[in-house]
Amino acid sequence: MTAPAPTSPLTQSERRLAQHVVDGLNAREIAAATQLTTNTVHSTLRNVRGKLHCPERCSLAVVAHRLLDAGEITTPTTDASAPELSAEQVSLLKAVTEHTRPLDIARAAKLAPADLRTALDQLLADTGSPDAIRLVVQAHSWNLLTAKQTRTVQSGATQ
Repeated sequence: MTAPAPTSPLTQSERRLAQHVVDGLNAREIAAATQLTTNTVHSTLRNVRGKLHCPERCSLAVVAHRLLDAGEITTPTTDASAPELSAEQVSLLKAVTEHTRPLDIARAAKLAPADLRTALDQLLADTGSPDAIRLVVQAHSWNLLTAKQTRTVQSGATQ
């Protein structure tokens, strides 16, 4: 197991935008919520990704995981109790926190690529999550994603 590279602390403005990522907003929605241009949001998110050692095009689910894992954003609490997940679902959850490309997610979760969409839809339904970003955030609030559980490789956020 390779130790992760230390992250660089976010600035206050980066942290404000990062909070919106953890809240499940995409770049356009963040721009609308903050009255910033989408170019400014994209530029700031590029800086955030760099500080978290995420590839430039990694998914916002990976970014949210890294933000929460690094302690840059406080993990929100939830009233919902953690669902019973199968070992395969936990493997898929971890793959979503580490990878962006569907093929990489499927491989990491040991799924046939053709089965990924169905498995992910079932995981979202079983957890009550509307999308992968909120799935990752909820999993953190349920303590399903700890640093020891998810850090299998240093460059886990493949494109």
